[in-house]
Amino acid sequence: MSYLPGTASLVEEIDKKLLVVLRDGRTLIGYLRTIDQFANLVLHRTIERIHVGKKYGDIPRGIFIVRGENVVLLGEVDLENEDKLPLEQVDIDTILELQREQQVEREAEQERKKKAMAERGIHVDQAIDDF
Repeated sequence: MSYLPGTASLVEEIDKKLLVVLRDGRTLIGYLRTIDQFANLVLHRTIERIHVGKKYGDIPRGIFIVRGENVVLLGEVDLENEDKLPLEQVDIDTILELQREQQVEREAEQERKKKAMAERGIHVDQAIDDF
């Protein structure tokens, strides 16, 4: 089949299992059912996969409609190697708790950096406005 530029090239991916990374950092895995000229996607049997370190958890989401402008990355899932991940699958409650802990650690690290910069006379809010 010849190369189709733009959104039309997604026609070849219909009914295939895809991984989609969104602008907000979420990762979705589901079967592409339809697309439109704006690259809006409809995913079927969708799961949201959350990674924390070497562990991951899947949250079932069902049918998921994604605006094309929110897609950062889209790729086909290799069904033969899908189960050979070097990661440990954990239940939803565990992965959500690990994600919360990771977020708290990130916020504490950001606060430490902000404090260190303030001690050196650089105020983060002011520095961002200057740019």
